[in-house]
Amino acid sequence: MSADPKAQLADLLRAALKSVAPELADTAIHLERPKQAGHGDFATNLALQLAKPLRRSPRDLAAKLLDELPASPLVATTEIAGAGFINFTLAAGAKTAVVGEVLARGESFGRGARSGVKVLLEFVSANPTGPLHVGHGRGAAYGASLASVLGFAGCDVTREYYINDAGRQMDILALSTWLRYLALHGVEVAFPPNAYQGDYVVAMARDLRDAHKDRFAGFTAAQVVDGAPGLPVADRKDDEAKNQREEHLDVLIANAKRLLGEDYHFVHGFALNEQLGDGREDLEEFGVHFDKWFSEKSLFDTGLVERAVAELERHGHVYLQDGAKWFRSTAFGDEKDRVVQRDNGLYTYFASDIAYHLNKYERGFDRIIDIWGADHHGYIPRVKGAIAALGLPPEKLEVALVQFAVLYRNGQKAAMSTRSGEFVTLRELRREVGNDACRFFYVLRKSDQHLDFDLDLAKSQSNENPVYYVQYAHARVCSVLQQWGGDVAELAAADLGRLENERELALCARLGSFPELIQNAAADYAPHQIAFYLKDLAGEFHSWYNAERMLVDDEGLRVARLALAAAVRWVLATGLALLGVSAPETM
Repeated sequence: MSADPKAQLADLLRAALKSVAPELADTAIHLERPKQAGHGDFATNLALQLAKPLRRSPRDLAAKLLDELPASPLVATTEIAGAGFINFTLAAGAKTAVVGEVLARGESFGRGARSGVKVLLEFVSANPTGPLHVGHGRGAAYGASLASVLGFAGCDVTREYYINDAGRQMDILALSTWLRYLALHGVEVAFPPNAYQGDYVVAMARDLRDAHKDRFAGFTAAQVVDGAPGLPVADRKDDEAKNQREEHLDVLIANAKRLLGEDYHFVHGFALNEQLGDGREDLEEFGVHFDKWFSEKSLFDTGLVERAVAELERHGHVYLQDGAKWFRSTAFGDEKDRVVQRDNGLYTYFASDIAYHLNKYERGFDRIIDIWGADHHGYIPRVKGAIAALGLPPEKLEVALVQFAVLYRNGQKAAMSTRSGEFVTLRELRREVGNDACRFFYVLRKSDQHLDFDLDLAKSQSNENPVYYVQYAHARVCSVLQQWGGDVAELAAADLGRLENERELALCARLGSFPELIQNAAADYAPHQIAFYLKDLAGEFHSWYNAERMLVDDEGLRVARLALAAAVRWVLATGLALLGVSAPETM
């Protein structure tokens, strides 16, 4: 029989079921932990499941199942509740045994067996056109925590960042940098309002000048704007004005490429490397690491974009209209068909995205997870449609959506637009509240739920600050163990039967649920479940600590309580590590 109490209960119920209804012995047995402590440690709806096929009352069936339940020291009491639920309360020894298991396994407690499942997790993937802002931070924290949870649950996880280094946004950044560079050389060109405005662009222009002097200068303002339509007045917001601004920008980009020639690629690469390097450094400092940085440009260099479109054509899913190639995505649930190759021969961003996902499939992963901003929700059916059109299983791709966090400082909402330059960077946020508060607060809500980031709360040293509350529990245990001064390894021999009061047994039950929590959080792509768990565990520990003395004169009781406290410390540290948060020994 399994050492896991939940699995043991399932075995007992299976044995009872074979006696009550052998023809239904293969029925799935579901056991859940009741939300209310008064309902026991586990509950099952098995009798309700069996009532209809057996044409019997659920409560009668529940009573019969309990009559046939094999005797076991695991179970203290049973109860039939409501319409026919069966509640189980475990014996004290069954609850406290987890303390010894935690002390024996340490940081490995709760770790799942290696499943061999290969998972590709792609997240952040922000355009390298400016510093990462606090919105990107939530996707980074969520993705990094999810990767850790999946790995801890037993999967083989590859963390990947997709670099958008081949599109128009990078051309706009290169142009923005060059225009600021020209201004430093006295060439004044009206700076387009839809170019990148931030101070970081001016800083890059200065670096370009300092390193290369006037290498990219020598042009007049007239040459730079040659052929560009005039800019509409700044306060015009209509579609015609917007299109005119975009056309103006496109002409300036074309002129920059023509005037600079091969040097344009240098300026483009300079801006890309500056911003990509800054983002990589920012993420590393945030504790977010990637196994692979995948270049969009490589998809074009290797011919994969062309091959992907050709494959769609071969399957009959592409048609020609007005000189452009269209993917018939409406056949796969999309709201309209999509252009994959324009009439000028250039491939669209969607075409490169199709090629990227084709590459993901060809690398042989069992599960492919994309983490996107919630505003990309409508993009899911067209990408999955393209995958199906390529003859690949679309169900292998799963998309987790993340709502961008909204930062409030002094009661004021902060704007975060990279093009306008009005944004709060992730680096600024980290310096203000610290990495730990950032990582914990970002995963305090389900990823697709709105999140207001309360700076005042994140910086406070109070029980209302959840990360402080959890870390303080860990530090408290460390303080008690230090005061005790003994060898923690000796606690493994503690007589756990001395743990008898209600708070102690509740803590043991909470520790015992940790392995199951890990599997649930991994299955649901929900690291916020771990944050909730840690808050509950810390709360129960603080309550126990405030109600009972740890270092009592009774040596047996003292060692047992210290063993429980040490087990709590291990689980707190493990859970915090999965969320990318430190576990301080002093506070």
